[in-house]
Amino acid sequence: MKKKILALGCLLGVSLLIYFVFATPALSSRHGGLDTHLYLNDNPHQPLVVAFGGGSGGNDWERRYLKDKRDSLLAHGFAVLAIGYFKTENSPNSLDRISLNAIADTILNIAKRTPQLDTTRIFLMGASKGGELVLNLASRYSCFRGVIALSTSHISFPALTISSNTSSWQFNNQEVAYVPAPFRIIGPAIKGNLHEAFSIMLEDEAAVKNAEIEVERINGPILIISADKDEQWPASKMSQQLAERLAQKKFPHPYEHIIVDGMHVEPLNHFDKVLSFLDHLK
Repeated sequence: MKKKILALGCLLGVSLLIYFVFATPALSSRHGGLDTHLYLNDNPHQPLVVAFGGGSGGNDWERRYLKDKRDSLLAHGFAVLAIGYFKTENSPNSLDRISLNAIADTILNIAKRTPQLDTTRIFLMGASKGGELVLNLASRYSCFRGVIALSTSHISFPALTISSNTSSWQFNNQEVAYVPAPFRIIGPAIKGNLHEAFSIMLEDEAAVKNAEIEVERINGPILIISADKDEQWPASKMSQQLAERLAQKKFPHPYEHIIVDGMHVEPLNHFDKVLSFLDHLK
């Protein structure tokens, strides 16, 4: 009897493993939901910076640790729209097939109903997965006139779910092409070596090519900042791929890739470069 129970338990465990690996998660009941916080200064016709956080979720740009940077944007004449796109009260719990359409619609609706905002000067800024997000968004919506991507990728990666078998992003009800996560990443991921896990995914050259973000479609200048010792993923390598694609496609707008000395969050410590970039746009 004990052997039968043990065998049944093993079978159940294997079945659950297969389910979690291969089953497609259901879309969240809060799919398309967002949390937003608009910060305005006293100027008329303010250009707008829409700011996104990364893979930890929540609404980073309304948090206290980014207040100084948010205030510096306001002092330079920019309004700031902080958006939380997962792990917030009104958004999905997981970074899974986040609707680019919903984000764009929300930004434009807020801009159009706020008289102080200049709807012709909307710029996107994101770090880490947020960088991946803003590049995907701006490459599909010409109304966004410039992008700042910090510690970003040049491709779309899988959703941050237990199965990792869906895209992080969705556009027009279709998943954005992404590089799949092979079984080989499980070991490094369990050990917390995310850099190795992402590097393994980048070895699939065909999938990488298919998942490249079409950054040449962005309708304005691009600033990319990466750190040379990024421990989360190979940001400098991926950012260089972005710059090379822009050069190959003869991108008509100014762009720059700056590599700084440090780890994943280091680009945020060089916010003077972000302000200088935005001041030129203003």
